[in-house]
Amino acid sequence: MSGPKPEEMGGAPPLNATETDAGAPLGAAPAVEGEAKETSKAYIDPTVMLEIRVTELEGELEKAKDRHLRALAEAENTRRRAQRDREDGQKYAAIPLARDLLPVYDTLHRALSSLSEEQRTAAADFVAGLELTEREFLNAFSKRNIVAVEPELGEKFDVKKHQAMYEAPVPGTESGTIIEVVATGFMCHDRLVRAAMVGVSKGAPAAETSATASASASGNGASASAAASSSGEPS
Repeated sequence: MSGPKPEEMGGAPPLNATETDAGAPLGAAPAVEGEAKETSKAYIDPTVMLEIRVTELEGELEKAKDRHLRALAEAENTRRRAQRDREDGQKYAAIPLARDLLPVYDTLHRALSSLSEEQRTAAADFVAGLELTEREFLNAFSKRNIVAVEPELGEKFDVKKHQAMYEAPVPGTESGTIIEVVATGFMCHDRLVRAAMVGVSKGAPAAETSATASASASGNGASASAAASSSGEPS
């Protein structure tokens, strides 16, 4: 049996089975006017957030402790350096002045060393005054822990305490030994104020040594022959 025709329904179009009378999809819930749209949020456990925050604070605390310890160490190093500089300043404070006065001492010492016995006898009082001045000079140095460095002749040259002014081949001496003291050296505690100025032997050449020995032997032989001739014995 056929359904009603459009003409019989007064020209109205048939209803769509998938739409409601309000034009909404079939089965959809009716919209509520004024309903607020809310976005969904993920749920986070507060305990986890607390643990994360505690970990962050612990890390910041460790960094602060490290910075604090580094600052304390740097302050201690600065204090020690300042203390060492202050002690060194007090310990070696007389060195600059001593270096300025050493030429005066050298002149006085050379003047006394160059006097002959006749001059010392003729000007005994004057020489005594110069010697007293030299002793007072050394006493003033000694009060500041500045002592003289007087190397002995034949002593081995030490680059830490001596300054070589010249080298000369001297027969009968070892190479590198002191043959003359030109100027006295001085030390303040363990620091060198001025090195002792010395002459150093570089040893006599082998040819010169052998020639000297040959000449000595020839001289001894000639002396023996002359002695034998004078005594009437055959040489």
